[in-house]
Amino acid sequence: MIPQSFVQELLSRIDIVDVIERYLPLKKSGANYFACCPFHGEKSASFSVSPSKQFYHCFGCGVHGSAIGFLMEYSGLGFVDAVKELASQVGLQVPDDGRNANTHDDASERLYEAVALAARFYRDQLKPARNAVDYLKRRGLSGEVAARFGLGYAPDEWQALLKIFPDYDAKTLADAGLVIDNDQGRRYDRFRGRIIFPIHDRRGRIIAFGGRVLDKGEPKYLNSPETPLFEKGRELYGFFLAQKAIRDTGFAVVVEGYMDV
Repeated sequence: MIPQSFVQELLSRIDIVDVIERYLPLKKSGANYFACCPFHGEKSASFSVSPSKQFYHCFGCGVHGSAIGFLMEYSGLGFVDAVKELASQVGLQVPDDGRNANTHDDASERLYEAVALAARFYRDQLKPARNAVDYLKRRGLSGEVAARFGLGYAPDEWQALLKIFPDYDAKTLADAGLVIDNDQGRRYDRFRGRIIFPIHDRRGRIIAFGGRVLDKGEPKYLNSPETPLFEKGRELYGFFLAQKAIRDTGFAVVVEGYMDV
């Protein structure tokens, strides 16, 4: 937890105009600065930045906040990461209360690394899997689309991930949702014989997977379970790739399945 006193000190040390100008071309008009709002489509500059109040406000869509809030909204950062980013710009060291902070960070990092390694493995398995490639072609997905979304293939094997995780019994693999432990204590890969759709967070980090079976097997789609990285109700598949276009156009098209995106 970052002390509120540090947050206030940080906000007093940074200039919101300097922060936002790194991302938007601002034009001074009177006491404030203006730009077209990055959070909705518009042709007139209704996005206002006040140096005296250290505050931004859009008269078009109503979005508003401090420099921290802007960085969170624009870059898709969490509160802590936004504070750390701004603190680094003014040479401040972010404190914390020390309660399990390092342990939590290390555990999260191990999960991110495990999921990223699995994603690369699945991606490498796609091209040699002719049945998977043929399926994607039948569904109208080109190699360019597959590469852009990082699609992969999970081999139809019980323990394919053993090839990249020598410590297949590691707790991290279960915590990341990559494997399942049955009632007899046997461990096996969650995704087998499926097209793999990596799910990214707003920062572009892979946090989970969706898997589509190639035949008429059930379930047709299998998702990662909720993990410390992945909360299904808070994520939209493809949003990381679409967020700039959404800001530029001012609207989004929401569809049902991975293939529809």
